Order: sequence, then C-alpha cells, then structure tokens
Amino acid sequence: MKARTGIFVLSVSLVVLAIIPGLEADQNDGELAAKASAQWLALVDGGKYAESWDESAQLFRGAVTKEKWKESLTAVRKPLGKLISRSAKSKQYTRSLPGAPDGEYVVIQYDTSFENKKSSVETVTPMLDKEGKWRVSGYYIR
Repeated sequence: MKARTGIFVLSVSLVVLAIIPGLEADQNDGELAAKASAQWLALVDGGKYAESWDESAQLFRGAVTKEKWKESLTAVRKPLGKLISRSAKSKQYTRSLPGAPDGEYVVIQYDTSFENKKSSVETVTPMLDKEGKWRVSGYYIR
C-alpha cells in the first residue's frame, strides 16, 4: 500500500478523479501535450522509470525523488503486467489545478487494459514548461 501512496504524492494534487471544467485546448497545444504524454508513457511502459522521471516537468521532479519514483512505479505497475491497450478517453485544457501553480495543463485520461487489470483509467497531466515544451507533471492509475 505504501507504493500506491508514492503515486498519490507524486501527482502533487494533480490527481484528477473527474475532469476539471476548463477551456478546450487549442488544437495544436492539445496535440503537442498528447504527443508528450504518449512519449512519456512509452518510457513507463518500457520500464524506463528513471528516464520517465528525467523527462517529467520540474514540478513533478520536485515532488518526488528519482529513487522514490522508481520504487513507487515498480510497485504499482509490475503487478499490472504488460500493457494490452490504451485509448484516449478525454483531454481537457486548464490553467488551474488544485494544489498546483497556475500554468497551462492538459489533463488526459486513457482507458487502459493491462495483462492483470483489464479495465483501468490512467490520468496523465502534461504542463507547458518555461522553455515552451510539454512535460508530464502528474500521473495516476485507478
């Protein structure tokens, strides 16, 4: 159960159980955020947890150490088994999230199936960083 706590802490209150009402993302922003999310998830799916931490937003890296991230994600993802399928369920642009500084965020939810958990929802929250690049700032599986 402690490992799951790491995931909750990691998300720095960016854990979104329901989509927060907000503005629809500019199509380009939405596409760039979705691409960043997909690239980041590919690292996670490939077991490259340290690399996923390296590629995450500063907000994310400030919330959890690389070692704690690797431990937590190993504890949560390993029991799920291999990824079977993932499809985008929703994408919501917002400038404000609970417990996070104002900025530009896209909350993306995926319907995901794993080898040992047929039905789950992954929430990935990319944010636009100071350099103008979309990077993941939160991740949650339920």
